[in-house]
Amino acid sequence: MNKDEILEKLLSSFQVYYDVKRDNIEPPFVAEAQFHTHDEQFFLVKSAVISEAESKEYVYFASEDNLDLEKLLQMDQDAWSRGTANVKPHTSHRNTDVALIILADMITEEAFFQISKLRHYQSYRLGFQGWSNYRLVAIELSTGRAAYNRLGRSFKKLVRNII
Repeated sequence: MNKDEILEKLLSSFQVYYDVKRDNIEPPFVAEAQFHTHDEQFFLVKSAVISEAESKEYVYFASEDNLDLEKLLQMDQDAWSRGTANVKPHTSHRNTDVALIILADMITEEAFFQISKLRHYQSYRLGFQGWSNYRLVAIELSTGRAAYNRLGRSFKKLVRNII
């Protein structure tokens, strides 16, 4: 399978729960998926709210021929800054997570090794107004191998099913 076919499979799997956007995406990304949820618990009437929780996730998809360390670090920074720019901390904000999925024909060893070390975390008002986590996956299509950061390992099953 080529990059476009794998990207289509990835996007169709995300389309079940996420709002996927393919048009008018700023480079270096080729697609973006967003997930928003708001949960409320109340007692007897809706005006007696016991608790509220709001969660969001922004997933960015990139497609590269050759992924080197410089491109990886630039995409990593772009995804994190774009995702966290959407955060509006407040008392019912639980989390806003950011994920980056990179498809590349070739990944340099230096970049492949660095992927597991890329981490971002942001706490808002000591966690009382939520937090942001970062997940990263890079898939090398020529060999079929994938690299994940610590939180990105949650994508392992999805990657195995697609490749």
